[in-house]
Amino acid sequence: MAVPVLEEIVRQHAEQAAFLWTVYDRALLYPDENPEMDEERIARVVERLDAHLDGLRVAGAEGLRIAEERYGEYPEAGELFVIRMLQPGAEGLRVAELELEKIRRYLGAKLQGWSGR
Repeated sequence: MAVPVLEEIVRQHAEQAAFLWTVYDRALLYPDENPEMDEERIARVVERLDAHLDGLRVAGAEGLRIAEERYGEYPEAGELFVIRMLQPGAEGLRVAELELEKIRRYLGAKLQGWSGR
């Protein structure tokens, strides 16, 4: 028996994960922009981002579908990042372990003209 998916909650996971990726990436790219974003706060952002990604992963195919819908409506780097993190082979990936330059290159290639900077 399939477990019901609460679409509104899963949509919130997708939106928050995309937003938190953007916050995280920008904090690392421009550390002087927000001096309050210290190591501890960045770690909290990463923890929350991983939790939202886990929420989407638990929702399975429905989580991916909802993330793809968000990207269809808002084709931005955060939304694309979320979709990439839901692909087969990315199940065990944690944000802190990612190679950020690789991620930025991937997003840039897919979003044509997005540099992340």
